Amino acid sequence: MGVALVMTIFVMSPIISQVHDKAWMPYMNGEITQKQLYEQGMKPLRAFMLQQTREKDLALFVKYAGLQKPQTQDDIPTHVVVPGFILSELRTSFQISFIIFIPFLVIDMVVASVLMSMGMMMLPPVLVALPFKILLFVMVDGWYLIVKSLLDSFHIAGG
Repeated sequence: MGVALVMTIFVMSPIISQVHDKAWMPYMNGEITQKQLYEQGMKPLRAFMLQQTREKDLALFVKYAGLQKPQTQDDIPTHVVVPGFILSELRTSFQISFIIFIPFLVIDMVVASVLMSMGMMMLPPVLVALPFKILLFVMVDGWYLIVKSLLDSFHIAGG
């Protein structure tokens, strides 16, 4: 959870800065109304979400919201953008987790096969495979690869 929190703050910091500068500070200085605060604050958030959202996912929620085909991204209401963004992020997270899962599955299969061939049916393969999984994760610099994959999944500067 700590990694998720730190990554969220890192990825969202430019957006948070834009909301602070363009919406929050003018509101606190009495230059704009509360409605304008919402509108100005949502612009960077919507732009970020729309940049990360697959068109197919967005079209699904536009269809089920009963909306006409939008001409521009501004025509799509926020209550449609948010679930489209979430669906796109879920897809990305499942792809990353599947890529992580495959090598661990191979290790489980190899260890189980070796133990069975040695006649050690009573020894749980998980007990033997776990140190190999940890070793593999450390040897390939797993945390770096996970964080890099997460950052690459966002269309941010430097990525």
